[in-house]
Amino acid sequence: MLTLDSFKSLENGEINKKEFLKLIKSNSSPAKLEEVLYDLDYEQQLYKLQAELVNLQKWITKNKKRVCVIFEGRDASGKGGSIRRMTEHLNPRARRVVALAKPTEVEQGQWYFRRYIKEMPNPGELVFFDRSWYNRAVVEPVMEFCSKEQYNKFMIQVPKFENMLYEDGVILIKFWFSVTKEEQLKRFESRLASPLKRWKFSPVDQEGQNKWDAYTHYKDQMFANTHTAFSPWIIIKTNNKKEARLESLRYLLSRFEYEGKGNAGTTLLTDPNIVQLYHEL
Repeated sequence: MLTLDSFKSLENGEINKKEFLKLIKSNSSPAKLEEVLYDLDYEQQLYKLQAELVNLQKWITKNKKRVCVIFEGRDASGKGGSIRRMTEHLNPRARRVVALAKPTEVEQGQWYFRRYIKEMPNPGELVFFDRSWYNRAVVEPVMEFCSKEQYNKFMIQVPKFENMLYEDGVILIKFWFSVTKEEQLKRFESRLASPLKRWKFSPVDQEGQNKWDAYTHYKDQMFANTHTAFSPWIIIKTNNKKEARLESLRYLLSRFEYEGKGNAGTTLLTDPNIVQLYHEL
């Protein structure tokens, strides 16, 4: 039977991890054992991939690369959690997370892309966008936060804007975190049930369920018009948050040839059942 002393023995080094796993196996149901082993494997894989990401950041800094990673997706698709796992061990001097509030009155009168240009990575910097200029492609038209004219102008301009970034040397990676309607609802209910997560829920979240089909329509229009050879959309299936975190990390790492690549001892090949380019769907 597992007791507090079992954990204290592990902490004090009196038993090793193999012995502790043996102890768990002898005192757990098959279902619980499978869950524990899965979590242990996830933590181990995450640690190795984060170590790889530290090496990638060193290479980006050394070679003055400018890398921009944007996370898009429906509410509760796991964007924030993945960003936290990617950034928690990186040098804060050479990475930033950008999560802009709604435009100010002054910004509303400016060129739409201006406030995002200010946030582009400097040489040697890695920038993560928790939502981006693609708010205007999906959320704003669904919620009627922009006019039809503004939406149409954006859809024409965004491939040109991203082409200019590409030609100027910015490496842009676009993730779309894909979650099912049923899973999104479960996560909303979980947020409401937790006093620590309740702040995440807003009336806009509820509209995400009510206007699911409208979101789908604009999402499909976005993919069809903004998936390009120089700036493709990477679709990550996120019903399993832990798999999504690992696979998005693997994809990011696989895009670069950096010093020490693969030294952490884990595969950087993505699972095609979880990670797909838009044109492969």
